[in-house]
Amino acid sequence: MIDILAAFGLSSSAGFNAYLPILITGLLARYTDLLTLAEPWDALEEPWVLLVIAVLLLVEITADKIPIVDTLNDVVQSLVRPAAGAVLFAASSNAISDLNTGLALVFGLLVAGGVHTAKTVARPVITATTAGAGNAVVSAGEDTVAALVAVAAIVVPVVSAVFVVLVVSMLVWLIVRRRRSRTDRPNS
Repeated sequence: MIDILAAFGLSSSAGFNAYLPILITGLLARYTDLLTLAEPWDALEEPWVLLVIAVLLLVEITADKIPIVDTLNDVVQSLVRPAAGAVLFAASSNAISDLNTGLALVFGLLVAGGVHTAKTVARPVITATTAGAGNAVVSAGEDTVAALVAVAAIVVPVVSAVFVVLVVSMLVWLIVRRRRSRTDRPNS
């Protein structure tokens, strides 16, 4: 059960940032005893894989801080983040032995895809309401949440599961609140 909670936490963090939780997972699996990845997921521990992921992370972090570029990045990441979530769910849930691999991949895809969708819907609202000035701040916050959830998912999976529920609930609440405020305004 703990592996499944970790899987949900890791895949949800991939919805915010595809490469950060993969890099954290690979580094912790390689350099600590906190996580052991079964084949074929243990490839995430290879130094050259970690280097490629780190470069991709730098590209994503940079692109996600620039207004308009962040929207284009979210379009590209609409494929990458759910796929990263699927890989992380399968890798951390020991899908090879404990859970059907296909089912694990689908769960990860849905969890990361759901978080990514909430993020993608919220971002244009943030851009519009702050004239783009809030994008870098919100993006840095998303990166921080992704990192904290990824580490928590590995170290204390129950805490990360609660944190994910709170963050997603907050995003949904903000979106609903914003839409209601638009519909409550009188037409001028």
